[in-house]
Amino acid sequence: MGQPLTVGIIGVGKISEQYFASFPSLPGLELVAVADIDAARTAEVAAAQGVRALTVDELLADPTIDAIVNLTIPAAHVEVGMRALSAGKHVFAEKPLGLSTEEAAPLLALAETTGLRVGSAPDTVLGTGVQTARDALDAGLIGAPVGAQVHWSAPGHERWHPSPLFYYQPGGGPLFDMGPYYLTSLITLFGPIVRVTGQATRSTRDRVVETGPLAGTAIPVDVDTHIAALIEHASGVTSTLTVSFEVWATRSPLFEVYGTAGTIAVADPNRFSDPSEIATKDEPEFRELPVSAGYADAGRGYGLADMARAIETDRPHRASGELAFHVLEAMEAILVSSDEKRVVEMSSTVERPAPVPLGARPEDW
Repeated sequence: MGQPLTVGIIGVGKISEQYFASFPSLPGLELVAVADIDAARTAEVAAAQGVRALTVDELLADPTIDAIVNLTIPAAHVEVGMRALSAGKHVFAEKPLGLSTEEAAPLLALAETTGLRVGSAPDTVLGTGVQTARDALDAGLIGAPVGAQVHWSAPGHERWHPSPLFYYQPGGGPLFDMGPYYLTSLITLFGPIVRVTGQATRSTRDRVVETGPLAGTAIPVDVDTHIAALIEHASGVTSTLTVSFEVWATRSPLFEVYGTAGTIAVADPNRFSDPSEIATKDEPEFRELPVSAGYADAGRGYGLADMARAIETDRPHRASGELAFHVLEAMEAILVSSDEKRVVEMSSTVERPAPVPLGARPEDW
């Protein structure tokens, strides 16, 4: 490999802990600086990571930094990303790509104009869990795929997150927070989405922060908290998706794929390496699939490492801005469908990302 991509992280909130845990093992990357609007937090994290503490403006202006990881709140994703691209830096952002496709489209257009890369979480689909399920599907182990059922639910993030108010603002909610994991996985398995039908609601129950220094703070709810959708892929597969902050307990499957000869229980796409399982017409009891694809022992930031290698080798990266934009449009379309009581046709499309071979590391690709 050539020189590592030098990286600065903007936003050192809760999710940054997972990125910092992964960085020492990520090839082709060198973390050199962090920035946050909280100067004290920036200094504390920088000292812990052995990197420079900068202001956001200083980090964006620094010519020695090649790329930024944008871990700000969703409402700032596009603004910070545009500033980074304008400063000549590649961007890898947490999900969602933006609050709307109208907001996010200029980000991809600027990247195209400048020749820079935009990547986006979730990169969990590059781990062995979802990739093994994809490998089994592509190998025909359950025959031809027919449909999939996805269900993710919880009572709400306020039960564990110390500062959860943004989850109930535009760009949050179960659809924009958790939906990208499942929609990205569905596209990885079945290809792009062509149309959706959705129904979105919210309860009137009071919500308060339950942990941390904000405990007891009332949470205004400005997003839908229970969403169901019917999704049609260009491949002909139909998926159903339910994501909710309204469910106290459930026995529903997290993620199942149905084929003409069997079923795959897909690993939790919120994680990298959970096992996937299979049951077939000849062996109807579920059994764990042997790991057969994916980045082993992966963690947050592998999508950035994959992007760094793709820049070096002049190939497409897997956790791309185009994929994240397609996911963003699908989520937007689900809400439009709910509001307007109609089927919504997708405008964008995207190539199915390349599979990750078993045991690969980004520097091998």
